[in-house]
Amino acid sequence: MPKMKTHKGAQARFKRTGTGKLRRRSQNKNHILEKKSPKRKRQLRRPASVSPADEPRIRDLGV
Repeated sequence: MPKMKTHKGAQARFKRTGTGKLRRRSQNKNHILEKKSPKRKRQLRRPASVSPADEPRIRDLGV
């Protein structure tokens, strides 16, 4: 049986850390940024963790 292919959409959105956890980009940073405070936008730059409940599903996508 051939190997499973990596889901490229998931590969672009999630990165694995050195310890094996999954990181994702923070939400609310795409548009309507004018009304958001500079502090809020600055804090959204940091990557967020993927929920432990969602991790197995994302790992199945080959990330």
